[in-house]
Amino acid sequence: MSQLPPCPQCTSEYTYEDMSLYVCPECAHEWPKDASSEGAGDERVITDANGNPLQDGDTVSVIKDLKVKGSSSVVKVGTKVKNIRLVDGDHDIDCKIDGVGAMKLKSEFVKKA
Repeated sequence: MSQLPPCPQCTSEYTYEDMSLYVCPECAHEWPKDASSEGAGDERVITDANGNPLQDGDTVSVIKDLKVKGSSSVVKVGTKVKNIRLVDGDHDIDCKIDGVGAMKLKSEFVKKA
């Protein structure tokens, strides 16, 4: 009997095959079979507007005026954002900006400082 890989999200050992996918019955995560041969440690690399890789704790600067949704304020070009945190989703960066507060930014609108 072949050994199926554990779930990369919840590390459950009860995964099963469904056509070209592996499926976890505990967290409902699905991933392609060919991805399991590369290893579960593969992570997405988030880059800034210039292609430089970003990491948690980096300092970045904004390269475009950004309107703050639900407010009349604007984050101006050149605003420095310290101690960023990378997250999954549409907006890659969680941060706090002085004078604005907690925000989510897209990595395509920042450059590494």
